This record gives sequence, C-alpha cells and structure tokens, in this order.
Amino acid sequence: MEKREVEIVVISDVHLGTYGCHAKELLKYLKSIKPKKIILNGDIIDIWQFSKRYWPETHMKVIRKLMKFVVEGVPVYYLTGNHDELLRKFADLHMGAFHLQNKLVLDIDGKKGWFFHGDVFDVTMQHSKWLAKMGAIGYDSLILINSFVNWCLALIGRQKMSFSQKIKAKFKDAVKFINSFEQTAAELAIEKGYEYVVCGHIHQAENRKVTTELGDVTYLNSGDWVESLTALEYANKEWKVFKYNHKDFEKDEVELGELSDSEDLHSKLNVNVLLEKIKLEMV
Repeated sequence: MEKREVEIVVISDVHLGTYGCHAKELLKYLKSIKPKKIILNGDIIDIWQFSKRYWPETHMKVIRKLMKFVVEGVPVYYLTGNHDELLRKFADLHMGAFHLQNKLVLDIDGKKGWFFHGDVFDVTMQHSKWLAKMGAIGYDSLILINSFVNWCLALIGRQKMSFSQKIKAKFKDAVKFINSFEQTAAELAIEKGYEYVVCGHIHQAENRKVTTELGDVTYLNSGDWVESLTALEYANKEWKVFKYNHKDFEKDEVELGELSDSEDLHSKLNVNVLLEKIKLEMV
C-alpha cells in the first residue's frame, strides 16, 4: 500500500492494555501514512487498567511503530490524559523528536491550534475520580461483551452494533454532557484567541465550526480506537476525520507479522534505547 502524506495526525484514546483496544487496526493505519507530525492526545496507554497479564504483542508493536517515527525524526507529541495521568509528573520531557507534555499550542499555516486531552472539563474526574475509574472498568467490560455479541452477529450475517453508542444516544444526560464538553472547549478557545481546539476524552470524533458572540473556532475531536476507530488528519490546509474501514486495508499484505526479523529487532532496540534515556531523565 502506498503511504499517504499527511501534515499532522492526531490520535487519542487508544487504551493500550485493555481488551477493547483495536491495536491491530491502529497498526495498519499507522503503516499506511507518512506524517510530518504526530500528536497523541491522551489515554494512549491505559495505566488505570494496566496489567502484566494482558499486554498482547500487537499492543507492543503499536509502541514500536510510534518509536520508529521518533527515530526517523518525526516529531511525536505525547499529551497526557486521565488514564495515563501518572505521566503528568514527567511533563515537559523533550528527548530528540519525542515530547511529553500536558498540552500543546501549534502554529498551523498561520492559525493557532490548541491541543489537550479534555478531562479537565469532566466534573467526575475533578471530584469523584474513584467513580470515573469504576466507570472505566464497566466500560471495558461492556466493550468485551459487545465484542462477543458482534462475533455472534457476524456468524449469522447480521450487522454489528455498538452498546455504548446506543446508551449514549438513549440517555439525555450523556448527550448533554458531550454537548456541554464541546461548547465549553470551544468558548474557552475563542476567549484565548485560538482558531482550532483539539480534544479527545469523550470518544466522539468531530469536526465543526462553533460560533459565539466573541467569535468562532473550529472544534475537533479525534475520537478513539476502542469503538469508532478514528483519527484527525491535517493536509492541504484542511482538517478531516479519518474513519477506519477494514475494506480499505484488505489488499494490504503487510499484516501483523509485517516486520521482518531484522526490522523487528531494530525496532525493539530503538524502543529499549528510548526507555533507557527516559530512565536517565527521571533520575
């Protein structure tokens, strides 16, 4: 597959280390693009639910692929989220092309873009973190059950369904929360004079213009790689939401055994070197 050139790629809410993570699909996507900048907008590694008992090779290969971008000189900005908030104590760590930050402001063709995960707008996160963590466990369990149900539906030729999206659509409070989140982020960005505000957190991909009495801003959300399998791409002075479709990758013969032994070893060495450098920075 010929790689697509993209100026900026924004990915969030991958939740590596959980059963719901679609690492295989994300890996295929990462191998299909040639980005100039990568922004990982929070909740990439799910430290809340991290367990040594569940860390598949495909999850590690996603990390290796991201580190390969770093080694090649592609700037990779890892912005912390709530599920990987333990990394916030190491914020403002800059090592070659790798940057660990809590937020980011970029000049994009003369327009200012403001990037951050977005959990700061979540009241539950601010006042009842234990409830948020219980909700995360419940969500992961729901995704696991949903995967089994979809597997059964596929066997009988029925269309797949999303439990969480049905729940969000059914309960007015969920819809109200999403709308409030988007509006708050947009209004704050307008006050600060940004043209773009880019978030994650709510697992709801979006690209729309928000207008208030103070002005307007383009609100963007990269969605997630648990259900919607979406990312944001900036190319030719335009933002677009990328939606993964397995049919687009059927002809791609570079599957998960895609790295040759020598390439895989080289990738592992690059990851180990980077981890050693991070340890030194922490001392």
